[in-house]
Amino acid sequence: MRIFPAFLSLLLLLLPVACGGGKAGGGKGKRKWIIGFSQCNNAEPWRAAMNKALLAEAARHADEIEVILVDAQNDSAKQRSDVENLVTRGIDLLIISPKEATPLTRPVKKVFESGTPVIVLDRDIDEPAYTCFIGAPNEPIGEMAGKYAVELLGGKGNVVEIMGLQSTPPGRERHEGFLKGIAGSRLKIIYSQDAAWLREEGMKVMENALQAFPKIDLVYAHNDPMALGARRAAEAAGRAAEMKFIGIDGLPDEGVKAVLEGKLDATFWYPTCGKEAVQTALKILHGEKVPKRIDLKSMRITRENAVQFLEMVGASVPEGGTKKEER
Repeated sequence: MRIFPAFLSLLLLLLPVACGGGKAGGGKGKRKWIIGFSQCNNAEPWRAAMNKALLAEAARHADEIEVILVDAQNDSAKQRSDVENLVTRGIDLLIISPKEATPLTRPVKKVFESGTPVIVLDRDIDEPAYTCFIGAPNEPIGEMAGKYAVELLGGKGNVVEIMGLQSTPPGRERHEGFLKGIAGSRLKIIYSQDAAWLREEGMKVMENALQAFPKIDLVYAHNDPMALGARRAAEAAGRAAEMKFIGIDGLPDEGVKAVLEGKLDATFWYPTCGKEAVQTALKILHGEKVPKRIDLKSMRITRENAVQFLEMVGASVPEGGTKKEER
């Protein structure tokens, strides 16, 4: 088991104190419910934020639940093994954010059909073999980004799209939504490439695009780290001022900060669903009925509303608010 270091001290409070399986209820005088949480990749900033939100909410209910967090390290085969190991440890409920849909469908379905409740976060699997799915619909987010790109460019221009993984539902849906958003305009995607959700890969993709295309008007990246990697590549080439940059995630200390600093023209909030996962898990463990799907809302974040967004989510607002950048 590998635990994200930033949350080690918190996890020590949540580690199991009782061995064995069984479905005994939590609460005073009884053993705590054991929740297994299979995260696909702790190294991504958005997923680190998901972990933080989930563990913080779990700490509020430490008298009832214990959380075992395991990191698949961006490896579907390891995540399948992680799920099997969690079941062996006697979990009462599984929370999983899958790396990829198809490789994780069968192991998740096996857990669900065994009678153990399952909550799937962020990335759906091929079959609805779970108790509840929680996430923000990705296609509408991509469509919002497309419509804003049309607005930013006045209806025409060359776009570089830096995608996540097309083997994942968010990657496919953020692409399909963007196509819907720019439909009917004269925006043209001149280059589109996977960058595995990573900043460094986003920078490499952008370096290739800069060499191949003398005119790029906008970069649409499927998450903020890739957008910021692309921005860094454009700055190194002395071309950042020629283009706009759009990302997705809206983490206060990353995407929103970049918007306030003028490095991104917009980001689109993708809620981490960690807090909602624990709240839903408790309802299930207490025998309450929950919806099959819980769709969380998104929103566009620009310089005009970035400070209000930070206040809304309870994040600290930088001193002086926005920092304008020369274009």
